[in-house]
Amino acid sequence: MKKVYFLFLGILTSFLFISCGVKDYQSSARPVKHELWDSLLQKHVTEDGQVDYKGIIHDSLKFNRYIQLLKNNHPNEKHWTKQEQLAYWINAYNAFTVQLIIDNYPVKSIKDIKNGIPFVNTVWDIKFIKIEGATYDLNNIEHGIIRKKFDEPRIHFAVNCASISCPRLRNEAFTADKLEAQLSDNAKYFLANPVKNNFDDPKNIRLSKLLKWYGGDFKGGDYNGVRGFIKKYGPAHAPDANIDYLDYDWNLNDKK
Repeated sequence: MKKVYFLFLGILTSFLFISCGVKDYQSSARPVKHELWDSLLQKHVTEDGQVDYKGIIHDSLKFNRYIQLLKNNHPNEKHWTKQEQLAYWINAYNAFTVQLIIDNYPVKSIKDIKNGIPFVNTVWDIKFIKIEGATYDLNNIEHGIIRKKFDEPRIHFAVNCASISCPRLRNEAFTADKLEAQLSDNAKYFLANPVKNNFDDPKNIRLSKLLKWYGGDFKGGDYNGVRGFIKKYGPAHAPDANIDYLDYDWNLNDKK
């Protein structure tokens, strides 16, 4: 009778885990290292984020090894710290974006890569990312995982959409031990870049549309909105400055 009881209990427990969408990613008990990605970024990305896509294509063996490392190691919430998980997902978003570009290179803009129904599906809806049996598109990673789980508005200046107006692709990998400093540095660098934000007139500032599109993400924590965020991380400006937004340049961030 005990055997029947424990068998039933085991089946019930398994069913509950499946129905709740819980999955234990056993192969990723140890957080991955990002040295391969770091070396590629240092070699093929300038300090201001211009990407030598041709160079990465020539370095495809190393790049593909890193992509495979990501695919084989889904973050494991039981064994990875929050910082290790976030560093993984930022690097994954950036690396898979690069993969999408080099798979379709040459291309003028990431938005020229089409899939699915015109005007409905975008490049960010292409489900080409497979990590330990789970399938994602770039939207899944950015909005369904990074924004949803981590409540960290500085990620908007860490993930890169392969375009001129996007925050730079940092020329080093994000890592758990340096994550706080890296996120703050990228936010400051982005806001201070006169191509992406303009603080020349302290009373009339012009910001990237990223801060308009994701304005709600800056309402929590110490920021209390976009104004609080740019006060902390942006160049000096009047507290009541008029805010306008710049046009967004979707041309590829290709190193010329």
